[in-house]
Amino acid sequence: MFIKNDVLVKIGFRRKRIRVIVGDVQMRKQKMRKGILLMAGIAVLFCRWSAAQAASNELGEIRQKLTDLEDRTAQLEEKQKAESGPTDFRVFWKEGLNLTTEDGTFKLKIGGRLQNDWFWSSEDSGIKANIGEQEDGVEFRRARVYFSGLIYDNVEYKLQFGFEGGDVDLQDAYLALTDFPFGTLKMGRFNEPFSLDELTSSKYITFMERALPTAFAPGRNDGFMLHNVASNERMTTAVGVFRDTDDYGEGVDDGGYNVTGRITALPIYRDKGASLLHVGAAYSYRNPDDSVRYRQRPEAHLAEYFIDTGSFAGDQADLLGLEAAWVNGPFSLQGEYIKTDVSRIGGSDVTFDGYYVQASYFLTGEHRSYKTSEAAFSRTKPKKNYSSGGGCGAWEVKARYSELDLNDGSINGGELDNITAGLNWYLNPNTKIMWDYIHADKDRIGQADIFMMRLQFDF
Repeated sequence: MFIKNDVLVKIGFRRKRIRVIVGDVQMRKQKMRKGILLMAGIAVLFCRWSAAQAASNELGEIRQKLTDLEDRTAQLEEKQKAESGPTDFRVFWKEGLNLTTEDGTFKLKIGGRLQNDWFWSSEDSGIKANIGEQEDGVEFRRARVYFSGLIYDNVEYKLQFGFEGGDVDLQDAYLALTDFPFGTLKMGRFNEPFSLDELTSSKYITFMERALPTAFAPGRNDGFMLHNVASNERMTTAVGVFRDTDDYGEGVDDGGYNVTGRITALPIYRDKGASLLHVGAAYSYRNPDDSVRYRQRPEAHLAEYFIDTGSFAGDQADLLGLEAAWVNGPFSLQGEYIKTDVSRIGGSDVTFDGYYVQASYFLTGEHRSYKTSEAAFSRTKPKKNYSSGGGCGAWEVKARYSELDLNDGSINGGELDNITAGLNWYLNPNTKIMWDYIHADKDRIGQADIFMMRLQFDF
């Protein structure tokens, strides 16, 4: 009985031990299975990470190649643009037709002017006997077209033709290097730097014709000029070497070389030119080809020359000009004195001179515009343009006294005094109607009364 029970107990213990061993083996198998699965998962994740990293590196290389390609393309485009220049222009209107690139390195302006003048004169017997009867008339005083602009951001240019008088004349034709050392180097045909009245464009002068003393002003010639603006555009200097030329820009002789310079300052400049004081001086050394002549009309282009020295032998002339202008809101005052000393050949030297003083007042409140870079007056812009149901434009009253003396020594060219009064109507910045009344008095000869009207537009 006991043996049987012991055997049963042993058998039961062995079964239990077997079950424990079997259970332990199963647990180990499960742990191994989990470990294998974990390692497999890690391996899969590692493979995926490696693949992703490789893809990322490949994508980075592709992106870098694209960036390099874009940089290279941009460089090629910039090089092509620098070599050939831009082709896309912005077109707009600003007192004329303007074309410009977005960066402003290339510019083109197409402009022109038309001035239609009407002339009536009445003179006494002295003028009729000495000069001749002045006939009434009409003319296109100026009819011009020009092209101007900028090339590669540092070369300015202008080409202007005049069609007045039934012929084609060359007015301005020049290039200017704006980044030249010590200023702007201007080369070609343009106005010599002399006289505020002469350097103010005929589009913007207060009277229909410039004052009597500008008979001495050199005007346009061929040459080279260095121009500079300093002190925040409160001072300008200009000096150049020029050659006397005709209306076509031609000049062939043994003389005709001139040196001309001008300096100006703005002691007062406020409110964008609504209040200013301009002062300046100019000098010109002239080397004529053995012949000198000065003459002038009574500030009316359709009138005859009232005073004239005729041609006389001279090999040198020295011009001196002093100028001043004051603008105080709608009121302006301007004046100049010009003198010339001429060295005669086979005779004593002679001196001629002249001056003028002018004033104007805008009844509608505008003021004369002034361009600091050129030290000259510019375009007047009405506060309200003329229209039948709106503004009246700008109205300006004006008066001037001028005198020119061409008598000295044995030269009796005559002496002329002018009193001018008038009215200007600016319909808009591009259109103007002018009326001038002139009382001309030739000393010891006689007098003439002249009335003129101008219809003008420019763009």
